[in-house]
Amino acid sequence: MLTDHLPRISLGCLPTPLEELPRLTRALGGPRLFIKRDDQTGLATGGNKTRKLEFAVADALDQGADTLITMGGVQSNHTRQTAAAAARCGLRCVVVLRGHAPAVWNGNLLLDHLLGAQVVFSGDRTREAVADEVAAQARAAGNHPYLIPVGASNAVGAVGFVAALEELDAQAKARALRVDRVVFASSSFGTQAGLCVGAKAVGFRGQLAAIAIDSRRDELQAGVAAIATATIRRLGWEMAVAPGEVVAYDDYLGAGYAVMGEPEREAISLVARCEGILLDPVYTGRAMAGLIDLIRTGAFGKDETIVFWHTGGAAALFAYAEELR
Repeated sequence: MLTDHLPRISLGCLPTPLEELPRLTRALGGPRLFIKRDDQTGLATGGNKTRKLEFAVADALDQGADTLITMGGVQSNHTRQTAAAAARCGLRCVVVLRGHAPAVWNGNLLLDHLLGAQVVFSGDRTREAVADEVAAQARAAGNHPYLIPVGASNAVGAVGFVAALEELDAQAKARALRVDRVVFASSSFGTQAGLCVGAKAVGFRGQLAAIAIDSRRDELQAGVAAIATATIRRLGWEMAVAPGEVVAYDDYLGAGYAVMGEPEREAISLVARCEGILLDPVYTGRAMAGLIDLIRTGAFGKDETIVFWHTGGAAALFAYAEELR
């Protein structure tokens, strides 16, 4: 395995399944669609961040940490999985969430609480400033905090998706599948950075086609390339991922981050009713909406084989109940 020389702990149910989507394929008239089920990683309803946390938490334990501190939005899938990882490993956890506390705690926010995390809202300040303050307070109290960035999107966490690409490549080869494209949501850049590095390492030839969730193409390309460069350095390899190699579609930003529109509603409903699979309103709903549009407009060919990477997040559906009815 490409990443076996780095510290890692087991948190997820891996490898996750690679399943065909025959009814969705028929509903869209092709291409042949598969789904990589990282919603089934198993850590407190699953999600792709579990892969990153296997490396991030191992690094924290190696450094003698007793407290994990991380950041996200109110319905962050990452903070929920971090809280679960901390509980499993006997660590304290503090999650710093954007803005002010909502009137109703549901979805991922409720799960943060149930998993034992201390929830801090940043109010009108940046999450990063508040997280630094929380870490300073923890150190002053005699604790040993370890700060995980938004989405665990740094060189430590991105290594998890180097391993994930190697996993997908092995699954595709075992089934004699030639994958033309892998489509996924990209927001904090770490998942895509790891995939890009892993693809170069194993010679994977399918296009890694990101649907941007909250960034324009140039920002996303620069961010992914920067994390990829740091990830390559951490792995001790000699290769490069240039911004121009990073594929991103930024036509599906809608009204903004975490604002669900009709494309997301249609995508969530279509996949649920065709395949019995739940997408989330922020990431996979938007990414699937982009994939559907790219198929309908002919940008993706009917004769292709495409893997949609399900990054999890169905717990957030309950915070959007009224908009989904």
